[in-house]
Amino acid sequence: MAYTPLGRNIAMPMLRYYLLAGAIIVCFFTFHEGLMSLVERWIKYDEYSHGFFIPIISSWLIWNRRSEITQFIGRPNWIGLVLVLGSLGMLIVGNLSAIFILAQVGFVIALSGIVVTFGGFSFLRFCSVPLFFLLFAIPLPFFVDAALSWRLQLISSELGVAIIGLFNIPVFLEGNVIDLGEFQLMVVEACSGLRYLFPLLSLGFLIAYAFKAPLWQRMLLFLSTIPITIVMNSARIGMIGILVNYWGIGMAEGFLHAFEGWIIFIACGGILMAEIYLMSKYLLKVNFYEAIGFPEHTAPKIRNTDEGIAHNNKPIFISLTVLAVAFGAIFMISDREEVVPQRQRFVTFPKIIGEWSGNTSFLKPRIELFLGLDDYILSNYRADNQPQINLYIAYYKSQRNGVSPHSPQACIPGGGWLITELAEKSYSPKGIAKPIKYNRAVISRGDVKQIVYYWFDQRGRTIANEYMAKVYLLKDAILLNRTDGTLIRLVTNVSQNEEEEDADNRLKKFMSDLSPITKKYIPGLDDNI
Repeated sequence: MAYTPLGRNIAMPMLRYYLLAGAIIVCFFTFHEGLMSLVERWIKYDEYSHGFFIPIISSWLIWNRRSEITQFIGRPNWIGLVLVLGSLGMLIVGNLSAIFILAQVGFVIALSGIVVTFGGFSFLRFCSVPLFFLLFAIPLPFFVDAALSWRLQLISSELGVAIIGLFNIPVFLEGNVIDLGEFQLMVVEACSGLRYLFPLLSLGFLIAYAFKAPLWQRMLLFLSTIPITIVMNSARIGMIGILVNYWGIGMAEGFLHAFEGWIIFIACGGILMAEIYLMSKYLLKVNFYEAIGFPEHTAPKIRNTDEGIAHNNKPIFISLTVLAVAFGAIFMISDREEVVPQRQRFVTFPKIIGEWSGNTSFLKPRIELFLGLDDYILSNYRADNQPQINLYIAYYKSQRNGVSPHSPQACIPGGGWLITELAEKSYSPKGIAKPIKYNRAVISRGDVKQIVYYWFDQRGRTIANEYMAKVYLLKDAILLNRTDGTLIRLVTNVSQNEEEEDADNRLKKFMSDLSPITKKYIPGLDDNI
């Protein structure tokens, strides 16, 4: 039996194309809230500003092969509708919980489902790379982004100091602070390298796609973007330190702002091209230009007797209908006003807790703005001649817009402290029905050692694990329409004349005195007022 590509012998009715265009347009409107959050991240955060180019490049990848499209259109498949329904489930959960990454990934899955209901899996294969490339436009969740940023800051700081040391310049690193003696440089969040890593990953994917080489070589090229970014960012930090050492602190500001963007990115891109040159010459044994070019795809063979395929509009029509109905339902969900329980503000927090006497202090305005909290207490409490206990409680009335308590595990290293021990513990203060689950960290900086206790108080639950906190956040956002939450942190020094156990006993005694008081300031599970 003869086989021919469908598009060559069978004319596709225009109605089918209208349904495809309509489904894509309605899909944009249905997922609009998650997509608007996406654009907001592109605008506000430099590391994701490349996101504006991703949809344009994806569209170009399809347009570049427009003459081949009809050859890949096959039998519409109802599995595409399953993908659309699954994506709508992600959309509903994402909108209810404001974990918009679910809706954003769901949007890409919905587009994939539309493609399958229009032209089957053969058409999905044709669109697979442009659709997958859209995922590079989706930012990571804030708490993952923050943790990754801190770790990259520390790695870049260490490598940058190593580079400075190669020039016999006296330098000392404390956390993310580079001490050059007369001058000090802080490797801030903007210097973590994320603003190069994410765009370079996108560029690396495109270059790997256009590299005519075995899959393992293309994967190696793509994954190499990660160490390239780290090394180049560290080299930039090291160069800034060298210039500051010889010509003053002004070199940091001028050089940093002039070269931290496109120059570093272009240099990273140049290294990727150098990789292709070397692979082409020594592995593929071909000319550099012969190794570059988008791969050619062979059109699938479809039975020429399947003319009914061209008139099967039911899958794409029903997908369009389902998306339209979902578009109306989303407005009902979006109109829900979030429940924010009543509570006392920390301005009334007692300065005397049991035998402890407190001295309140305040965060710097820029730190308050960065943390995005709604209320907090920061105070040092003392009892007799014991070392003081630092209390910090941060309250967030809503975590829907990405702001949430920052884990001390991510912030502690940035202050120059080394975490030597970290474990989850449980303690039952007197008068408290349920035990408090908390993280116990032993940290040190030079000769100073401290014990840190911290936990998340989320709508009546004490949670040590940050990822479990996100699970409960999702559940409560859907069932209770609440996303308020709190971080509680206690810190005390381990004196030279005491053991760690003594510091632990001090913190536990303070926890027992503190727990009954916090009920007025931290809403519980029943406080849906």
